[in-house]
Amino acid sequence: MDAIKEMYARWAAGDMGADDQWGDVTAEPRGVDYTEVTAGGVPAMWLSPHGADPGPVIVAFHGGGFVGGSLYTHRKLYGHLAKAAGVRVLLATYRLAPAFRFPAQVEDAVTAYRWAARRAGSVALAGDSCGGGLAVQVARREPGVAALLLLSPWIDMDPAQTATSYGETDLFFTRPLVRGLIRQYLPDGMSGLDPEVNAFHADLSALPPAYIQCGGDESGRGDSERLAEQTGARLDVFDGQPHTFQMAAGRAPVADEAIGRLAAWVRPQLGL
Repeated sequence: MDAIKEMYARWAAGDMGADDQWGDVTAEPRGVDYTEVTAGGVPAMWLSPHGADPGPVIVAFHGGGFVGGSLYTHRKLYGHLAKAAGVRVLLATYRLAPAFRFPAQVEDAVTAYRWAARRAGSVALAGDSCGGGLAVQVARREPGVAALLLLSPWIDMDPAQTATSYGETDLFFTRPLVRGLIRQYLPDGMSGLDPEVNAFHADLSALPPAYIQCGGDESGRGDSERLAEQTGARLDVFDGQPHTFQMAAGRAPVADEAIGRLAAWVRPQLGL
């Protein structure tokens, strides 16, 4: 996990060029084809494992604090998930802050989901970090989502509460950093308590079944625990692991184990 921690350290220090190497922490999955598409106007990429079931689909949203990340930084991570689950994944990106603020990101995510839903038998949503938060917001708005796969989801947009430290083990995702990301994401004058941006202040009773994973050493662990408590979702906390440790897929056994659990859980949710 040292490579992930080093990447986050560079990112937290303001080196947005670290985005270019973000995907380097993930090994290339074999037997997965990549095809770039436009999903209703949203840039996206099909991740298609050889022999995948042609019916169900997972639509995935990458992380990056709403200011970074791309199809290319996360294609290998979700390629591993696609291969393990035996289904196609549509990895979608979205307009980034601060050039584009809320609701641009949610609009793009909803558009990509609807585009995929017209072409699939059943659709689950996946997302890491802020992408996990987007998946929850899409599921709130779209009643047909079959399931949610959430990797260290970032839900709470309240600057006073977000990124509560757990024993100072997370040296990168500090309150000042997360508050800065919130300022870039929200339009001027919009409260981080608004249910439209903060699912903890919205009605979550209609969410589909969800499986949440997080690292035991990450500051955002509280979001995962709170969401699981409010929704009854399955939650697995991986001791000693950082934020989105699954990015080390193919290089770290704990990341491969986590992806294997996600895949095994989601297959019956998709009717497989």
